[in-house]
Amino acid sequence: MTHAMLKGSNVPLDAMAVRAVLRWTPGADVPDVDASALLLAADGRVRSDEDFVFYNQPRHPSGLVRRLPKKRVGDGLTDTIEADLAALDASVDRVLVTASSDGATFGSVRDLRVLLYDAGPVVAEPLAVFDVKAETGEETAIICGELYRRGDAWKFRAVGQGYPTGLVGLATEYGISVDEDGDGAEEGADTGSSGAQASTHGHSASVPQPHAAPPARPQPQTQPYVPPLPAASPPSYGYPHPAPPQHPPVHQPSYGYPQPASAQSGYGYPQPVAAHAGEPEFTLPPMGPQFIRQ
Repeated sequence: MTHAMLKGSNVPLDAMAVRAVLRWTPGADVPDVDASALLLAADGRVRSDEDFVFYNQPRHPSGLVRRLPKKRVGDGLTDTIEADLAALDASVDRVLVTASSDGATFGSVRDLRVLLYDAGPVVAEPLAVFDVKAETGEETAIICGELYRRGDAWKFRAVGQGYPTGLVGLATEYGISVDEDGDGAEEGADTGSSGAQASTHGHSASVPQPHAAPPARPQPQTQPYVPPLPAASPPSYGYPHPAPPQHPPVHQPSYGYPQPASAQSGYGYPQPVAAHAGEPEFTLPPMGPQFIRQ
């Protein structure tokens, strides 16, 4: 027998492994819907970030709560949370079954409902059905229902509580650590203990920025190598001495041949005398004894 539930009502469960199926009618103006689950302790909060089961972390480390792949059933789409209630640790007091929308609010989602099935091998009629209604039309996350302990038994309650802050607002409400990025992304959660990252509907959690590279060390300025000048050798007395080497080297004259005006004169020979301006050219008389015939 299927129980048609109203908001706030509950129903006892005989099955100890159940499958909560979210179903809605897709369309061009209808956002996608994702199912998720939160495992809560008696204080109403998660024990660690591993107690958040969603599309980036679809399986609880215990393997007892998991998210199944989406399916198309007739004209509708489904997203499913499966839980083995009998085997859950005694510290788990409740399992919330939640839904979040991608890109728009639940005011645009049509025919959203939760169908609760026995997870046994035989597919039978649903145990309970709850039509989820958006109260304000601005919700982007909704707690559809909750599985909770009563002694040694379990029950299911129809909740229908909405959150305009999306999956991030819902998750932080129950103790999930959320690290939003610096650009003000609306949704994003980092489940650090398991390494999974809650990147909700296109919004990714922030990442550490790389450290700035240290400034380059200045390189020493090198000068072109100039070979040292050779040491001057002591002069040889009685002979002309060469001029010290220069950079660049200056061509030295060849002794005994006519030299240009700037060259060093040849020793032991008469030297030409430059004529002064306005005077006739002066030349020396022939050298040596003069013999005149009478």
